[in-house]
Amino acid sequence: MKKRSLAVIGTLLIMVGIMAFSLNTSKTIVPLVVVKKDSLASVAAFKQVYTVLMSARCMNCHPSGDVPLQGDDSHLHAMLPKRGVEGKGLYAMKCSNCHQPTNIAGLNKPPGNPNWHLPPANMKMVFQGRTPNQLAKQLVNPKTNGNKTLQQLIAHADDGLVKAGWNPGEGRTLPPLSHAAFKKAWITWLKNGAYAPAK
Repeated sequence: MKKRSLAVIGTLLIMVGIMAFSLNTSKTIVPLVVVKKDSLASVAAFKQVYTVLMSARCMNCHPSGDVPLQGDDSHLHAMLPKRGVEGKGLYAMKCSNCHQPTNIAGLNKPPGNPNWHLPPANMKMVFQGRTPNQLAKQLVNPKTNGNKTLQQLIAHADDGLVKAGWNPGEGRTLPPLSHAAFKKAWITWLKNGAYAPAK
């Protein structure tokens, strides 16, 4: 009797399992990120990444305070807009008032992007003043990187606002690496263990 009951229960469990798997209609395939530990390759790649993140095209939107920076010399934004809770400005001083969905033609006119903003107040993602060691650790810590996983960090290299740094409008210098070279260094850093350079 016990054997028969066990056989029936086992058969039912198998059937339930088959039905559960057959109900999964999701077509999303999440590629596996393979991480190999290579501290030398990782640190060398981050040193390249760091030169881009410290350039005006990145640092101007990642200031230590709540006022964005501007220009190749990263001075305080002339209009003194404030970050705001969502990073999109305060009251009538919204980023999108001047920063349109695309660059405005002309020398040193406001650059544009449909999603122009600073990081939000609860996750400021400060680059300004960070050493390579500090910034590398900040970028891979979900508590300080916007709760991003390794997969999301890799995908972030192709974010539209990140890529806008290589289309800054007339009169602005580009980051020291091409976007392709930056992305390659970014992924190399992450996939080789995301090591932080020594202090």
